[in-house]
Amino acid sequence: MSDEKRLQADQSGILSVEQQEELLRPISEHVAAIQEKIDALRVEGTDKVLSLRRHIELIRNDRNFSKAEKADIVAEDKKALKAALAVEAKNKAEVNALIKEAEDYLKANYRSQYYEPVVESLKKAKIQAIEEHKKHLATLSREHKENLARIRSEHKPEMQQEIKDENYVYKNRLFDAKMMHKKALQEIKDNRHRAFVEQYHMIDLLRMSKFTFAQKQAQKWELRRYSFNNKEFFLKNGLYLVIILIFILLCFLAPILKNTRLLTANNVLNILQQASPRIFLALGVAGLILLTGTDLSIGRMVGMGMVTSTVIMHRGVNTGSIFGHIFDFTHMPLIGRAFLALFVGIVLSVLFTSLAGFFTAKYKMHPFISTMSNMLIIFGLVTYATKGVSFGAIEPAIKETFIPTIKGFPTIIAWAVAAIIIIWFIWNKTRFGKYLYAVGGNPEAAAVSGISVFWVTMGAFMMAGVLYGFGSWLECLRMTGSGSAAYGQGWDMDAIAACVVGGVSFTGGIGKISGVVVGVMIFTALTYSLTVLGIDTNLQFVFEGIIILTAVTLDCLKYVRKK
Repeated sequence: MSDEKRLQADQSGILSVEQQEELLRPISEHVAAIQEKIDALRVEGTDKVLSLRRHIELIRNDRNFSKAEKADIVAEDKKALKAALAVEAKNKAEVNALIKEAEDYLKANYRSQYYEPVVESLKKAKIQAIEEHKKHLATLSREHKENLARIRSEHKPEMQQEIKDENYVYKNRLFDAKMMHKKALQEIKDNRHRAFVEQYHMIDLLRMSKFTFAQKQAQKWELRRYSFNNKEFFLKNGLYLVIILIFILLCFLAPILKNTRLLTANNVLNILQQASPRIFLALGVAGLILLTGTDLSIGRMVGMGMVTSTVIMHRGVNTGSIFGHIFDFTHMPLIGRAFLALFVGIVLSVLFTSLAGFFTAKYKMHPFISTMSNMLIIFGLVTYATKGVSFGAIEPAIKETFIPTIKGFPTIIAWAVAAIIIIWFIWNKTRFGKYLYAVGGNPEAAAVSGISVFWVTMGAFMMAGVLYGFGSWLECLRMTGSGSAAYGQGWDMDAIAACVVGGVSFTGGIGKISGVVVGVMIFTALTYSLTVLGIDTNLQFVFEGIIILTAVTLDCLKYVRKK
């Protein structure tokens, strides 16, 4: 670098690449000297331990050796490994002391001597880049106006075409300028990120990638900061931000309009209690949406489950009948009746979801059709069987046994938490969960890789049936019965909407359990809040429809951007 260029860089306050390297050199050389001492201590210790362990693993998996030969080689390696471990233990204290010395040096010098000067330089470089961009735009605008004036002054027959061509060229130049500006800003951002991570590259070698908790968190925070994008953030979280603002507004209006407060412990518990059975339904349909499907029969399954559970757990002998017969379960113990109601509800739900799943998986029927058929069949059967009669209340002791309120806390919430944990485990830690995402993302590729698309689809529908049955049973306990065929109407839309708002994409293979839970909470809290404020139920449907439309639009925009 010439003295003239160095002087220009110093006057602008912007460090060149060479100057940045000069600032870093003494720090990296000092740490490198310590690293050499550590490497020397690790040669006969840690390095040999890692090498021998890898060799033992390779020998055990090598089919070219007989069992006896493997045993002899492994025994010899273990003997050498024991000696290497002894050397590692002997040098551990000295290695740790050297690591601490290097980290203390970095802590004392890295930021002040290198990172902060680089960041300050990059701030000035960013200001300079913005100013140069503005100047460039002004130059392009001036040249464009001059060209237009020249074309108009010549009065050529093809003047209008030349004006169109000039406008087109000008737009292209503006686009090129924008791309160049974005590239310059990205280079500045990349430079700052490199300056930050350089320290952790040194620590990585010192610690052999075994970072402390604080070091891991610092790197995660930096990665989030580096990859953060305003447009992507608002595209992903804009709906949540709007809903939060709506809740803030409702909390502000509630004391004024109804002389009551929304954010109370009792209201929060009521919302969680109402949301608990709905979480089961949303978790069930989420697996189907993950496969680019849906389920329109959820609400009718809730009605079927409520009727079944109420009939079995009814307080005394039923006054109504099923297909003309009155069933009496009063001779059974209460706990036995509760478990029977749960079992029958799950079996019926799984039966119908399996039916829809079979037609979807075997004949490639769209879930919209197969589940709509289920919806009509279930509603018709249950209404015909009960003649539209509501079956009243269940035994109160059953509710107190399975979902008691302990010191003001409704334990029905614990059932929902257990379901969330179990489904999270299935989605994220089992082979079926991995297959679920794979089939949802690309069923053709999943089939080629050996995954049975049929059984994954059937499994998702059957799992949904189990969750529907369980959720209906819990709702029956929560409401102390009130079983009727019409119960649950509209719950299918609530469950699907909760999944969509929670980020489970209809494009398939995208979604998280946490998003489903957040979606359920949003809709339950919104409905509860609007009810407290006395908003008409029909207007609540309007709010729900707007939220669903917005959520799906944002999901489509994310998909379009990826394409």
